[in-house]
Amino acid sequence: AGRDWVCDRVVKILGARVLDSVHNHHNFAWRETHNGKDLWVVRKGATPAFPGQRGFVGGTMGETSVILEGVENKEASLSLYSTIHGAGRVMGRMEAMGKRDKTGEWTRQPKVTQEMMDHWVSDARVELRGGGVDESPHCYKRLPEVLAEHSESVRVLHALRPLGVAMAGKDVYDPFKD
Repeated sequence: AGRDWVCDRVVKILGARVLDSVHNHHNFAWRETHNGKDLWVVRKGATPAFPGQRGFVGGTMGETSVILEGVENKEASLSLYSTIHGAGRVMGRMEAMGKRDKTGEWTRQPKVTQEMMDHWVSDARVELRGGGVDESPHCYKRLPEVLAEHSESVRVLHALRPLGVAMAGKDVYDPFKD
């Protein structure tokens, strides 16, 4: 509901209209029938990709995202018609941000700096508002490489290049992350 509200507000602010939308859930459990068996399918970090079902897979703030659809074949069936919901991390949040003790001294140096992230996003010609280094493109695998590993079970329909990204800033409390 929160994401829908944000999308509705952005459309209203821009004075635009929605031509098409693709929604898909990840981190859910569904009751489904596969190969004649009634199952609870838990998709943690995954999303449904039934034949013909469209889904959105987000790239990083500085890279392309895609709209894809599930296909009918053995590989897709073996995955219970599931696919990725993103490229996946190559480093955790703490590793990216580093850690300070109570005196402010580094106990673990950050692996990603604000300058590194700003440079990447600027090179990609993306307008960034907010966003901490824990969400930097440096923290994630490259989506095209991950999609290539799933090419037998999904078909990419559209590639979407980001123009702008708005996220809570590093100094903003985020109850879903903090």
